[in-house]
This record gives sequence, structure tokens and C-alpha cells, in this order.
Amino acid sequence: MTGETVYASPDEMRSYLMDHLNNVLRRPGMYGDVEAAMWMVVNHLLFLERRPEVWEEQKRAWGRQGAWSPTGVKGAFSPLLPPDHGCSVASVYAEFARRQGWLKPDRVLDAEAYAAMRSTVRQWGQRDRVWADVTAAFGPPSVLFGGANPFYRKTLGYLTEDLAQPMVFFHLGNRADRDTESCWPPALTEPLLLAVRCGDGKFADSFTFTPQGQCLRPKGTEYLQ
Repeated sequence: MTGETVYASPDEMRSYLMDHLNNVLRRPGMYGDVEAAMWMVVNHLLFLERRPEVWEEQKRAWGRQGAWSPTGVKGAFSPLLPPDHGCSVASVYAEFARRQGWLKPDRVLDAEAYAAMRSTVRQWGQRDRVWADVTAAFGPPSVLFGGANPFYRKTLGYLTEDLAQPMVFFHLGNRADRDTESCWPPALTEPLLLAVRCGDGKFADSFTFTPQGQCLRPKGTEYLQ
């Protein structure tokens, strides 16, 4: 006779799903379609918390901002950044996860450091920079989306404890991860900064592009909203 099955408690299930969500955000390339992976874990978490309506509300909010398309969040990025392995898309889901209390940051900026970043970051992001420039100016990120390999795209996210203050994202890329002819420079030892993103208004307006990032914006990829 087999023993009685002992199921995980709701708290254990929530902790497990939150850990899984944070793994997907940090290593989106390991999960294939990062949006499909996020939809599954988000739906499970909201079902467990008895808040299933939140997901549809969030998609409508993204739609009003221009951060949602017929192909999901990735379609909103298509006219703005070169395609990546999901780290840009993951950054948008991280904002949602943070508001739900699911995101586990590696670092939280204090109010003074965050205010200093917000006051300078748009002007700072108008020049060509590299990964080391970002961390030298603002310290290690709260969340690194995409892993530490310098030859591949990644996004660095910064946050403070105040949920009313949006996260600040630095989208970076390297020629080595794109097999296309473009104005990409030769592969570098570390990725270039393409754009800084911050704000809760219109999605496209939240971007500040470096000169290299502006050069590398995709052509003819706008989608219908």
C-alpha cells in the first residue's frame, strides 16, 4: 500500500512559483519564448492568490501605454530595439512582478541614490556608453536580465523601495549575438548601451536612445495598435 500523498501548502507553492518567476526573468534565454513562460507562472500565481482578473487588467494597461501588441510585449519593442533573447521583454514583466510583490531584487537603491539617478539618467543616456560605464555610474543593478556573458544582449534594472517610483532600465547589446548586416560595430568585449527606459507614460516616450542605439533601431517593423 502506498503512503498518502502530502501536498505542498499554499505558502510553499507561492514561494516555489516566485522563485521560478525570478529565474525566468534573469535567464530568459533558457526558456525559449519568455512571454509564454511568464504567462504560465503569472497565471498560476494569480490563481493561487485568487486574483485572476489582475492579468487581464494588466494587459489592458499595457495596451493603453503602447506596451502591448498582437504578439505581446515583444511587439512593442520591435520598432525600438534590435531583437534579443528576451531580456528586454523580461524587464517589462519585472515591473509587473514588482507591483505584485513577487520580484526579488539583488539590490535596492536608497531614496537618495534613486533620486540622483533619475535626475541625470536621461541626459547621461544620450551618449554612447558600455556596460562598465553603467555600473561605474550607478552601481550593480537590482536585477540583471540576460546573464553575465558580455557577448550577448542584456538589460540592467534598478529600483527603490517606493513602488510609486518606476524602475530604470538600461538596454544593452553586442554585435556578436546578431547575425545581421547593420550599423553594428565589430563584436566588443562588453555590450553597448542602446537605450535607457524609465517612466509610466507612453511606452515609446520612456526611451532615451544613445547615438548607437538610434542607429540600430529596426526599420519597417512598426505594428498596428
